[in-house]
Amino acid sequence: MAKFVTIGYGDQDGYDRTGKAVRDEAHAHDARLREGGAVLGIAGPPVRVRNPEGAGTTVEEGSFLSSDLPVAGFGIIEAASLEEAVRLVSRTPCAVAHGVVEVWPLREAP
Repeated sequence: MAKFVTIGYGDQDGYDRTGKAVRDEAHAHDARLREGGAVLGIAGPPVRVRNPEGAGTTVEEGSFLSSDLPVAGFGIIEAASLEEAVRLVSRTPCAVAHGVVEVWPLREAP
C-alpha cells in the first residue's frame, strides 16, 4: 500500500452551509479512516523554519504558501493507488463542505 499526504482546505462558512447529515457522515467517514490506520489532524498555526547552509536557524510565524481557503487539516492515509486515495478523501469534511483536499503521493526519502 502506498502512503499519501492529504491537505484539507476549508472555512467555517463553507462548513456551516453544508447540511448537518452530510457533515455527520463526513465525520463518520474520517472516524472509519482513523480506525483503518490513517493519521488525521486539525491544522494549528504554522511557523516557517530556515537554516541556510546550516549557519543558523530562524523561525517566523505564519505560513509560506497562501490559498483562497485556510488550511484546515492534514492526514497520512494508505491506499492502493492515487485513484483510491482520491476516492477516500472525496468523502471527508473538507471535500464535502465546500473546501478542497490535496492528495500528495508520499515517497520515502533515500
